[in-house]
Formats: sequence, C-alpha cells, structure tokens
Amino acid sequence: MTLELTRETVGDTRPAGAPTTADHSADDPNTVVLSYEQVEALGRDLDELRARVVADLGQKDRDYLYSVIRAQRGFEIGGRALMYLGFFPPAWIAAVGALSVSKILDNMEIGHNVMHGQYDWMREDSYNSREFEWDTVCPADQWKHSHNYLHHTFTNILGEDRDIGYGILRMARDQKWNPYYLGNLGYATALMLLFEWGVMLHDLEAENVIAGKRKWSDVKGLLKGMWRKAGRQVLKDYVVFPALTGPLFIPTLLGNATANLVRNVWTYSIIFCGHFPTGAQTFTSEECANETRGQWYLRQMLGSANITGSPLFHVMSGNLSHQIEHHLFPDIPACRYPEMAEEVREICERHGLPYNTGPLSRQLGSTWKKIAKLSLPNFMTRDDDDLTVIVEREPASAA
Repeated sequence: MTLELTRETVGDTRPAGAPTTADHSADDPNTVVLSYEQVEALGRDLDELRARVVADLGQKDRDYLYSVIRAQRGFEIGGRALMYLGFFPPAWIAAVGALSVSKILDNMEIGHNVMHGQYDWMREDSYNSREFEWDTVCPADQWKHSHNYLHHTFTNILGEDRDIGYGILRMARDQKWNPYYLGNLGYATALMLLFEWGVMLHDLEAENVIAGKRKWSDVKGLLKGMWRKAGRQVLKDYVVFPALTGPLFIPTLLGNATANLVRNVWTYSIIFCGHFPTGAQTFTSEECANETRGQWYLRQMLGSANITGSPLFHVMSGNLSHQIEHHLFPDIPACRYPEMAEEVREICERHGLPYNTGPLSRQLGSTWKKIAKLSLPNFMTRDDDDLTVIVEREPASAA
C-alpha cells in the first residue's frame, strides 16, 4: 500500500450533499483518491466514536482491569509455588506456563495499557500512568518516552519513529540499503529472543551513540535508570526466587529464564504483526507536515494492522491485536477495542479505505517475509501490489 499526499485539487465532481466516500481513479482501480473534505469527515466520525466511548467509561472498565490483575497475580503465585516441585517435569512445565502467562498479562494487558493512561480517569494510586512500574527490565519512564511520545506521535514516519526497525532492522523500502541489512533475519531473531532487553535499550539510541550522533554524556541518566531497573529484575528472577527454592535453584532459574523467553517471543510477535505485515504503510516527514486531526487519524489507520482471534487471544495480546484501534485511541481502555473495531471497520469501508486484518499465521508470515525481502537491495525485489491512497492536503478553496 502506498500513500501519496498531494496539495493539488483532485477534481471532486460530486454534487453538493453527496456522501463523503472515496473516489476510485478511473485510470487505476487500485488507487483511491480522498479529498481534504473527505479526510476531515473521517476525522469527525472517529472523534464522535471516541467521545461516545469516553462518556461511557465507568465501573465495568474498572472491574475488568482488576479482574485481569487478579488473574495475573494468581498465575504468578501458582507458578512460583509449582517451582517447589521442580524435579517433577509436569510441574515444571506447568510452573513455566503459569509464569509466562503472568508476565504476558503484566506487560501487555496491564502494564502497556495502564502506562498509556487508559485508566488515569479512575484516579487511583497504583494503576495510573505516572506511578505504575512493570515486570520487565525497561524502566517505565523511559518506555513512556520512546513509546507513548515518540512512537505514537510520529507513527511510521521514517527518521522520526524509531520503532521502524528499532535501530537495527530495515523495515521499509525507503530505508537506504547497505550490506549490513543482509543480516536482517538474524537481527530480527535476536531481537525476538531478547525483546525486553531491546525495549530497554530503545530510548538509549545506541546506534546513534556508536555513530557519534549522540554523546555518552547525554545518556548517563538513562544508563543509571536502566542499571537500577535491570539489576532489580535480574536479582529477582535469577537470584532471589531461585534461592528461595533451595536445592531446586537450577530448575527454578531455568524456569524463570524460559518464562521470560516465552514472554519475549509472544510480545515481539504481536507487536510486529501490528506494525509490519504486508499493507502497513510508512511515511515521510514532508507528507505528514502540518497534519490536521483527520490526516493524523488516516496515518494511524494506514500504518497499523489487526490480528483476528478469540476473546482469550485478544486478552493475551493486551488487545494489541486491535492495533488499528490502539493507534487511533491509545488512551482508551484496550478492553473497549473489540467493540470499537466494528465501527472503525465500517468507517473504513464507508470511506473506501483498507482495514488490514487477518489471522496471526498470515500476519506473522507476511511480517517475516518482509524482513527477509528488505534484507536485499530494492533492485532485487519488487513493490507489493497494494492499494494506493492519494490524499488532498488542503481544501479545494485553497488550491
């Protein structure tokens, strides 16, 4: 999918009062043309949806959050207890499974969403975006800068959103190729296995420090925060809890490491499927300059992708299986995304826009295919044959 933003009038010949649906180019049926007015109408539709959901937030949303917290704590307690039976293989497997679920719930459905401010309206001390700290090596304050601010403000803008490739991968054809990227698949695999550490280092911009674009003196504070948080996590998972099981130190150590590995692989897979499968769009700074609210919404929709699945699957993904809705409404409780998704999809259809969704196997397969393809220079591969969206950036009266 290619987004072409133009300041030229696109020739809206519809009579006054006609529906604000997209026009398909007569020359290319795979091209959709949106006028400035159509994009602003889309923005108003999404603003209205957001306002309705915000007005409805209340006790059921609080109850949902606390039900997930109770489940997460139950899985952690159960997993820790089962580690005391570590010499019995079925118990060890069950312990690892329980701890894996606990860590996934803590990081995705609780931590990620709470730190987005999705529950700040409850005005509670423990579960607000200012105070919450999650069970992973990345300090919450650093994650909120690299993710909440940089990623969600500059979503999929090349050179500004560091989540495009995380500083080590080539994830867009517009990224300049060099021989380093021949290792794309290897780097992606390493990032998947060590994902919590990659997230921790994200705000450091290590590649810029190595290249001399950022001084070590500029990152001293970040390094101190990383050292404190990572030190506590390593001490907890690899020293204290294994020591508490006495002679079962080694099975417990291996169990905790395996649970962290499972969480890393799962989190990486969900996040990459939401940003990089076939059809996910990237943008230039010039295309996104002086965006209106409607144009910002459009960028979020074209740059994100969903994953279909069961209600349990959505909970285990932190509802980031609804990545489109998350990028449109990052501070709305994620448990509302499934119901909002129906209307967002209808809005997309009404405006002639794609709604990128599919099962995990398809989205994950296309993501790894893209990682492999982008390891090669552009002349050795071809563009995906996707829909082109042409957007008029100014009202017709200004042209």
